[in-house]
Amino acid sequence: MDKNDQDTPDVVDEDLYEEIEEEELVELVEIERQKALQRAKEDEENKKPKRPFPKWAFWLISIAMVFNVFAVLPQTFSIPAIDFLITSAKLSTQEDIQTYKEAVVVIETNDSRGTGFAITSNGTILTNHHVVEGEDTVTVAFPEDGLFQGEVVASYPSVDLAVVETNGDDLPYLQLAAETQYEPNESIYFIGNPLRFQGIANEGTILESTLLSSWEEEVLMIEAPVYRGNSGSPIINDNGEVIGVIFATLNHDNYGRVGLFVPIDYYYDYHGS
Repeated sequence: MDKNDQDTPDVVDEDLYEEIEEEELVELVEIERQKALQRAKEDEENKKPKRPFPKWAFWLISIAMVFNVFAVLPQTFSIPAIDFLITSAKLSTQEDIQTYKEAVVVIETNDSRGTGFAITSNGTILTNHHVVEGEDTVTVAFPEDGLFQGEVVASYPSVDLAVVETNGDDLPYLQLAAETQYEPNESIYFIGNPLRFQGIANEGTILESTLLSSWEEEVLMIEAPVYRGNSGSPIINDNGEVIGVIFATLNHDNYGRVGLFVPIDYYYDYHGS
């Protein structure tokens, strides 16, 4: 990084909360997504491997969102925002993605909403510091196991990580990588709760590391559709291990709008293994 880069403040958006109030609209789109997933599940259960997931189901999702979303809330949604739902529907037919999603939670405070994920069977949750900032307790919602009260037991603002403990038992959780190892253009998955949707799976590629002007530690950039609500989403490699946590987006001079994630190494460095 040259001196000019260091002197120029980075345009980082850490406000990846979602505050949409048109919940009824979003619910309609979610219903269409669930219908598409249900049809895919029924096809697989009926053992029809030669019949691909119907393309018309994805077009139905797209048409429904174009008609409903753009007519009512054009300033919030975009063509890429429609694409990420279609991609999620496809990815969610994979057994491993379905398993990962069970461990990804919604974290809610009085005035914000973000993502977290369990890293132990008793409900230890990893998320961003800015998701739980100023809170002692939060609400944690597992997709299959319901609501829990979570206590914020540790927070590390300098690397935007926080740890929340629940009183769970035998809960689904994700495996952490021992360290963040990657190759440029390596494929990754991430799961979160963007734009008031829940359990949205998506994919992207790792670009390279960068040192933000306001940070002392390097973070990693991804080319991926990261939206409000993705704060705290796990970055999962092809081995099914979490290598980082999404915390922001960045307007990069070379790559354009990219997602940013904190390497999992910083969790070990600050919180211990």
